[in-house]
Amino acid sequence: MKANHLFLFTNDLRVDDNPALLNAIKSCDTLVCVYCLDPILFSPGHYSHQPIAAPRWQFLKESITALASALSQLGQQLLIHFESPKDTIPKMITEYDITAVYRSLQVGWNEQAYWQTLKRSYPYITFEEYASNTLWSLNELPFSLEDLPDIFSQFRKQVEKRTILTPYDRPAQLPKTPLHKREWSSHLPNVQNSPSQFKGGETAGYLHLHQYFASSAPSIYKETRNALDQWEHSTKFSPWLAQGCISVKRIYETLRAYEKVKGANDSTYWIFFELLWREYFQWYALKHGAKLFHFKGIKSRKPLTSFYPQRFKSWCEGTTAFPLVNACMKQLRATGYMSNRGRQIAASCLINELEIDWRYGADWFEQHLIDYDAASNWGNWQYLAGVGADPRGLRRFNIDKQTQTYDPQLVFIKRWQGNTHMLPTHQVDAADWPIE
Repeated sequence: MKANHLFLFTNDLRVDDNPALLNAIKSCDTLVCVYCLDPILFSPGHYSHQPIAAPRWQFLKESITALASALSQLGQQLLIHFESPKDTIPKMITEYDITAVYRSLQVGWNEQAYWQTLKRSYPYITFEEYASNTLWSLNELPFSLEDLPDIFSQFRKQVEKRTILTPYDRPAQLPKTPLHKREWSSHLPNVQNSPSQFKGGETAGYLHLHQYFASSAPSIYKETRNALDQWEHSTKFSPWLAQGCISVKRIYETLRAYEKVKGANDSTYWIFFELLWREYFQWYALKHGAKLFHFKGIKSRKPLTSFYPQRFKSWCEGTTAFPLVNACMKQLRATGYMSNRGRQIAASCLINELEIDWRYGADWFEQHLIDYDAASNWGNWQYLAGVGADPRGLRRFNIDKQTQTYDPQLVFIKRWQGNTHMLPTHQVDAADWPIE
């Protein structure tokens, strides 16, 4: 019997250091490579009326296109389906007589749910997934998933000294494809390309990785990482990490090589520290499943917030009473990116000053961020809302103090026009009636 394998690309849009792909090509006669662009991305979100924003879709489409080109150079073809994987994979199983399906481990609740459904529906087919987007696989962690620490510091202390395995090399060739050449780009939604410092794809991601570590920026990262706007003041790895265009292990490997040449210090450690935060949220999402999206979070603690339509609209459009928040939100809408510090300030404002359900903010970020990652985005929003992994509970930022610290000359606010079209917070009440 022929071994016909299907590999489902998800958030691992690369050929380098992709253990799931490497396992898929073992002992197979033919290989079908498929990527499913779920139409739900182009529908309104659960908490807003926005589909995926143009900058995020532009980066994603560039990443898909780059992957298709990389596979073509290895004699393969990327089949793009504009539908959900749970609908596509059954068709592929029948059409190509698939005997095994592979993918990288997905930590999202929905992604796990459809995978388990497929496994139950096709018990005679092998379904395998491998950790391709984390520093460790689950069996390399010093605890079971159920025993994942409730707070990050406990997790960090247990893992930061553990060995991280060397990344895998790119395969020299891939098995043949049974596909006839197909044109897929015309079936995808249009995107109006805009100038961006971020270009999607594996080649662009690794180019940025090498350029960053060829500079002196890693040695001063801890001092500059809270800057609101400057390109060189943070690593900017997150968009390529979110789509899996670059491997987190490859980043770690490059970081260690930099330290051997330039020396290790608090700043280079802090880059690793941030990778550990990302790692923690991946396993956090897998452990807690649907609770990642619950109003009460993982603590079953109900925040004292509600929903005020005009306040939320003002936050989204950057017309609140807080110029720094407005500048951050306008930057996000224009570029699909916001600094880590900006995200914390904007989130704190939504939750504490505007008293709005944190899930509306998380959903808005989901639609707009080019580096959207479900685990990191929703995990961080839970953290700020006091219903997640933070042992201190609700986090509240003094926006005036943040402005004085990070934008004392109002350069960022002026650049993004954060002090124009400002509206008072209490313009309307919960029923949307104007307050007299």
